[in-house]
Amino acid sequence: MPAYMIVEVETTDEALMAEYRKHTPGAVAKFGGKFIVRGGTCRTLEGGWTPSRVVVLEFPTFAQAEEFYASEHYKPLLEMRLKAGKSKAILVDGYNG
Repeated sequence: MPAYMIVEVETTDEALMAEYRKHTPGAVAKFGGKFIVRGGTCRTLEGGWTPSRVVVLEFPTFAQAEEFYASEHYKPLLEMRLKAGKSKAILVDGYNG
């Protein structure tokens, strides 16, 4: 069953975040993942959630997504992202109905 990593990002250092974005596609692909959403227009439909940027990654399994996030390969990139802005991230199982 696929799993999805959903990340809300508020960039505070655009140059550093641009550098981060150059490196993430290869890191994500190395663990079988792919981008489903990578920024773009976002409109709030309900509640008070008004993210400035949303990213959604799809991985073949929950375990592969966890492996990606905890990997030594992604660790320096994660540190870069966290330094370049504020973010919130969740990992959720996909629907296989």
